[in-house]
Amino acid sequence: MKDILLITPPFTQLNTPYPATAYIKGFLNTKNISAYQMDLGIEVILEMFSKKGLIEIFSPITHHPTPNTQRIYSLKDDYIKTIDSVIAFLQGENPSLARQICSGNFLPEASRFEQLDDMEFAFGTMGMQDKAKHLATLYLEDLSDFIVECIDENFGFSRYAERLGRSANSFDELYNHLQNELTFIDEITIKILKQRIEEVQPKLVCFSVPFPGNLYSAFCCAQFLKENHPNIKIAMGGGFPNTELRELKDKRVFEFFDFITLDDGELPVELLVNQVLNSPHLEGCPKDGVVFSGEFKRTFLLENNQVVYKNNSTKSDYKQAEVGTPDYSDLLLDKYISVIEIANPMHSLWSDGRWNKLTMAHGCYWGKCTFCDISLDYIKLYEPIAAKILVDRMEELIAQTGENGFHFVDEAAPPALMREVALEIIKRKLVVTWWTNIRFEKSFSADLCLLLKESGCIAVSGGLEVASDRLLELIKKGVTVEQVAQVTRNFTESGIMVHAYLMYGYPTQTIQESVDSLEMVRQLFELGVLQSGFWHQFAMTAHSPVGMFPDEFGVIPEQNEITFANNDINFKDKTGINHDKFSFGLKKSLFNYMHGICFDYDLQDWFDFKIPKTKIPADFIYNCLQKEHSFNTKSNSKIIWLGGKPQTEVFTKSKKGNSWEMMKLTFHNKTQTFDISLNSEEGKWLMATLDKISVYAENKITFSQLKLDFETHFDDFELFWFSKPILILRNSMLLTL
Repeated sequence: MKDILLITPPFTQLNTPYPATAYIKGFLNTKNISAYQMDLGIEVILEMFSKKGLIEIFSPITHHPTPNTQRIYSLKDDYIKTIDSVIAFLQGENPSLARQICSGNFLPEASRFEQLDDMEFAFGTMGMQDKAKHLATLYLEDLSDFIVECIDENFGFSRYAERLGRSANSFDELYNHLQNELTFIDEITIKILKQRIEEVQPKLVCFSVPFPGNLYSAFCCAQFLKENHPNIKIAMGGGFPNTELRELKDKRVFEFFDFITLDDGELPVELLVNQVLNSPHLEGCPKDGVVFSGEFKRTFLLENNQVVYKNNSTKSDYKQAEVGTPDYSDLLLDKYISVIEIANPMHSLWSDGRWNKLTMAHGCYWGKCTFCDISLDYIKLYEPIAAKILVDRMEELIAQTGENGFHFVDEAAPPALMREVALEIIKRKLVVTWWTNIRFEKSFSADLCLLLKESGCIAVSGGLEVASDRLLELIKKGVTVEQVAQVTRNFTESGIMVHAYLMYGYPTQTIQESVDSLEMVRQLFELGVLQSGFWHQFAMTAHSPVGMFPDEFGVIPEQNEITFANNDINFKDKTGINHDKFSFGLKKSLFNYMHGICFDYDLQDWFDFKIPKTKIPADFIYNCLQKEHSFNTKSNSKIIWLGGKPQTEVFTKSKKGNSWEMMKLTFHNKTQTFDISLNSEEGKWLMATLDKISVYAENKITFSQLKLDFETHFDDFELFWFSKPILILRNSMLLTL
């Protein structure tokens, strides 16, 4: 029995739990509030995609099926026979099944397998396990196609009835849909929920709804609870209400939920717990005339039969250092499914393997991009967490989950904090694998990228958006294409994969700029400094500068009455350009560039309509990468030695009758051995200095301190610092940060 039940409704991800409930449970632990959490989505998926589930799914077809659906139905015995083995394989059990999957004639195949002509092209350099995962994913997607056609048109592996939640300015359609009979998927969802309610017996159920594709299921579950457990209070929070329900007016919503909270959930949930556990007048649904006493933080509720927004608590939100470590207990961590949907290296990170989720900093340290919801607290309120606390949390999560993979889910991880986290990871000799989102800013020097790689960073994703300096300035991105090229080169050369978010259709973007942006992207991939990317069409949101000040950006928004959701806004661009038509060509060209081919195609070849010639020189990005690095080193830069102690050998060197002692230092790193030679005294100084500047040393030495120490013994430090032997060290293990 627990006081609180935290639920992520279907569906988000197959491979890892969405972290919101783990964050809240970790916080509630610090307050000694008992809570149980569940990812209803993965439990429903596992019920559906099982021998028992498929037997029910393959009930007789009552309509005229498509040839593909008829084929799947004809092979139903093969699907029923293989499903449990395939799911176990995707959960990391029975890895030997990969050989049988890859050998053919094991998995039944329908239309999704038609893309297999590209298998060797996409997976030729990948291992058998990945190839088998991809084949198993296609098998599941064939089953998904059958479910959508025959069972429930709203099904999707990472969303359910998403259309009902996407920019639903009115509650009418969703409300009417909730009056229908339960679907097959709803029945499974409710059966699992009913069992968990009986086990946990909570007094408060909190649904975290991150996306539109979770909304319908949250309402469906709340409807069941209201009808069958009227004494349980029900709250909703998460990404969807935070962005979409800030102008909520429709009181019918409160037939399903008692409370809807906005923004950071820790304090609002704590105050709800105080209300529910300590306020006897809260029995049953609020009726006409009920007035809630007590404190609330950013909470919608029904009072006197009116929707009211209460924010009467004088308490401040908790600092990030106070919210505790995310707690993944109760979640079925060994039951998640690793899938590989497409041969995109960054997408495989999102969908393959289980990641512990953490945040380096609340909000965004930049907070200026005009397409972004920078007016909302989750972006606007920037608060970094101390590196030592973050790495403490990493160690706690490794102990709790047995997993050492981390996805830092920041809007944009701050470079200075990334540096400190990397140093702390290395200092503690932790073996971790991590990746995060960044801005492509000049702080990411070659040396910083080497440090991040040494600490376990394997990938970064960042917004290049529109590869046009005019539009980047309009977006207020704070970077240039040249800068992006140099930063992506630094990451790539250090061995860190780079994914770029790309955008088309930004207000005032011309056709010429779309073509030129594609040419920039082509060159970045051809030179190998980008490995992954994804084009998305600009969407105007209510809480972004474009949405709040459309006239300044040359767009005309559609004006609708808002009684329910409000975020995505339909609009007309005053240029009149139809950007939709670029979608197929941009995505097809990118798919090929990601696989290292078709760089010699004329850009016109990707489109079935006439486009202008690019105005970007063919060597533009190449020239950006040839620009010399600045030789200026800031006096407060930290000098870090990543290597160990070298072997030394003193020898005598003679020239024109003069002899002097030299020292040969032999260094070993993970991949190679190399020697440098210095005069004996400088060699001894360097040996002593390496201990002081070691990454494991307690106090970090700055460039100015190093220079001062050197010049108490010798002459010109710059001459030494830029000498060939020291440059050899600086190209591998001697970093300036």
